[in-house]
Amino acid sequence: MMKKPIIEVKDVCVKYSENTILENITFDVYEGEILVIVGGSGCGKSVLLKQITGLEMPTSGDVKIHGENLTNANDEIKRKIQKKFGILFQSSGLFASMTLAENIALLLESFTDLTEDEISDIIDIKLSAVGLDGYRNYLPSEISGGMKKRAALARALALDPDILFFDEPSSGLDPVTAASLDNLIKNLNESLGMTMVVVSHDLASIGNIAHRVILLDKEAKGIIATGTAEEMKRNRENEKVYNFFNRIAN
Repeated sequence: MMKKPIIEVKDVCVKYSENTILENITFDVYEGEILVIVGGSGCGKSVLLKQITGLEMPTSGDVKIHGENLTNANDEIKRKIQKKFGILFQSSGLFASMTLAENIALLLESFTDLTEDEISDIIDIKLSAVGLDGYRNYLPSEISGGMKKRAALARALALDPDILFFDEPSSGLDPVTAASLDNLIKNLNESLGMTMVVVSHDLASIGNIAHRVILLDKEAKGIIATGTAEEMKRNRENEKVYNFFNRIAN
């Protein structure tokens, strides 16, 4: 029996002024799946992620999460929908003047009525889940780039989301640290059954974590291929797809 879609994107178009970035984007993301959105520079990967998460509204089209339409939701409904997912930004998005514990606590204080002791316990649990036991009182400036990504992931996990979104999670990391983060993403997916949508250009990471891949193309302003990373790599029928996944210059 096929799993039901947890995210439904239908006929999404994005224009900035008269410039069309994306058009007629349609796909589903299924429960427990790791879907990776890939493509060359300027193809609209991060723009698409903003539409799916409600950080921006598409020019036209719909995005549904758990069957609820995020696109035309009022602020109250949008807040309710957004509580169901976490986001790991490319820059980590941690507040530099706050400790790791304070960064995580801010989210819990904003969205829950938990006591200080309960929040403190959750902070320890989430930091432990990403391998950062003992780092709750560190500032972001006192830890490495890879640890910042893990801390941001701990914050994204704070509200026990059903869905996690990642914007270039391996950006700025050395290959070993990036591989370690990939393994953490896979472990969280397998242990928690969490649905994940990842924007990435890192072919090694894509091959390591993706259950399914969507390839965007700047010229087409949309999706030109969908499949597993291995299927994409063997796709000689579409030169753009084959060249991208085999790192062949046009």
